[in-house]
Amino acid sequence: MSMSEAETRLGESQAVEELKALRASIDNIDAALVHMLAERFKCTQKVGVLKANNDLPPADPAREKIQIERLRQLACDANLDPDFAEKFLNFIVREVIRHHEAIAAEAGN
Repeated sequence: MSMSEAETRLGESQAVEELKALRASIDNIDAALVHMLAERFKCTQKVGVLKANNDLPPADPAREKIQIERLRQLACDANLDPDFAEKFLNFIVREVIRHHEAIAAEAGN
Protein backbone atom coordinates (compact mmCIF):
# COMPACT_ATOMS: atom_id res chain seq x y z
CA MET A 1 0.00 0.00 0.00
CA SER A 2 1.38 3.39 -0.94
CA MET A 3 1.71 6.26 1.49
CA SER A 4 -1.13 8.10 -0.27
CA GLU A 5 -3.48 5.10 0.11
CA ALA A 6 -2.55 4.78 3.77
CA GLU A 7 -3.17 8.47 4.37
CA THR A 8 -6.54 8.22 2.59
CA ARG A 9 -7.60 5.27 4.72
CA LEU A 10 -6.46 7.02 7.87
CA GLY A 11 -8.44 10.09 6.84
CA GLU A 12 -11.53 7.96 6.14
CA SER A 13 -11.14 6.19 9.48
CA GLN A 14 -10.91 9.53 11.30
CA ALA A 15 -13.95 10.80 9.37
CA VAL A 16 -15.95 7.70 10.32
CA GLU A 17 -15.03 8.12 13.99
CA GLU A 18 -15.93 11.81 13.92
CA LEU A 19 -19.23 10.95 12.22
CA LYS A 20 -20.01 8.42 14.97
CA ALA A 21 -19.23 10.99 17.67
CA LEU A 22 -21.37 13.65 16.01
CA ARG A 23 -24.25 11.23 15.59
CA ALA A 24 -24.00 10.25 19.26
CA SER A 25 -24.27 13.92 20.19
CA ILE A 26 -27.26 14.36 17.89
CA ASP A 27 -28.93 11.33 19.49
CA ASN A 28 -28.36 12.83 22.96
CA ILE A 29 -29.79 16.18 21.85
CA ASP A 30 -32.84 14.46 20.33
CA ALA A 31 -33.44 12.63 23.60
CA ALA A 32 -33.15 15.89 25.55
CA LEU A 33 -35.59 17.59 23.16
CA VAL A 34 -38.16 14.82 23.64
CA HIS A 35 -37.84 15.03 27.43
CA MET A 36 -38.10 18.83 27.36
CA LEU A 37 -41.19 18.68 25.14
CA ALA A 38 -42.74 16.14 27.51
CA GLU A 39 -42.13 18.49 30.46
CA ARG A 40 -43.54 21.41 28.48
CA PHE A 41 -46.70 19.46 27.68
CA LYS A 42 -47.11 18.46 31.34
CA CYS A 43 -47.20 22.17 32.18
CA THR A 44 -49.52 23.08 29.32
CA GLN A 45 -51.91 20.28 30.34
CA LYS A 46 -52.13 21.91 33.78
CA VAL A 47 -52.77 25.25 32.09
CA GLY A 48 -55.55 23.61 30.07
CA VAL A 49 -57.21 22.27 33.21
CA LEU A 50 -56.89 25.65 34.92
CA LYS A 51 -58.45 27.39 31.90
CA ALA A 52 -61.27 24.85 31.64
CA ASN A 53 -62.08 25.09 35.34
CA ASN A 54 -62.23 28.87 35.12
CA ASP A 55 -64.05 29.23 31.79
CA LEU A 56 -61.03 30.77 30.09
CA PRO A 57 -60.55 30.33 26.34
CA PRO A 58 -58.19 27.57 25.14
CA ALA A 59 -56.17 29.99 23.01
CA ASP A 60 -54.52 33.27 23.99
CA PRO A 61 -53.59 35.06 20.74
CA ALA A 62 -51.97 38.01 22.55
CA ARG A 63 -49.63 35.73 24.50
CA GLU A 64 -48.93 33.66 21.40
CA LYS A 65 -47.88 36.80 19.52
CA ILE A 66 -45.52 37.83 22.32
CA GLN A 67 -44.08 34.32 22.51
CA ILE A 68 -43.46 34.22 18.76
CA GLU A 69 -41.64 37.56 18.88
CA ARG A 70 -39.60 36.35 21.87
CA LEU A 71 -38.73 33.05 20.20
CA ARG A 72 -37.76 34.78 16.94
CA GLN A 73 -35.34 36.99 18.89
CA LEU A 74 -33.93 34.00 20.76
CA ALA A 75 -33.45 32.23 17.44
CA CYS A 76 -31.63 35.23 15.96
CA ASP A 77 -29.39 35.41 19.04
CA ALA A 78 -28.60 31.69 18.64
CA ASN A 79 -27.94 31.94 14.89
CA LEU A 80 -31.01 29.83 14.14
CA ASP A 81 -33.40 30.69 11.33
CA PRO A 82 -36.21 32.68 13.05
CA ASP A 83 -38.74 31.48 10.46
CA PHE A 84 -37.95 27.88 11.39
CA ALA A 85 -38.23 28.72 15.10
CA GLU A 86 -41.61 30.37 14.51
CA LYS A 87 -42.90 27.38 12.53
CA PHE A 88 -41.72 25.07 15.31
CA LEU A 89 -43.47 27.14 18.01
CA ASN A 90 -46.65 27.42 15.92
CA PHE A 91 -46.71 23.64 15.58
CA ILE A 92 -46.38 23.22 19.35
CA VAL A 93 -48.97 25.90 20.10
CA ARG A 94 -51.50 24.28 17.73
CA GLU A 95 -51.04 21.00 19.59
CA VAL A 96 -51.40 22.71 22.98
CA ILE A 97 -54.60 24.45 21.86
CA ARG A 98 -55.95 21.12 20.61
CA HIS A 99 -55.26 19.64 24.06
CA HIS A 100 -56.87 22.63 25.79
CA GLU A 101 -59.97 22.32 23.61
CA ALA A 102 -60.23 18.63 24.46
CA ILE A 103 -59.85 19.37 28.18
CA ALA A 104 -62.52 22.10 27.96
CA ALA A 105 -64.88 19.75 26.09
CA GLU A 106 -64.33 17.07 28.71
CA ALA A 107 -65.09 19.60 31.45
CA GLY A 108 -68.27 20.63 29.61
CA ASN A 109 -67.11 24.13 28.68
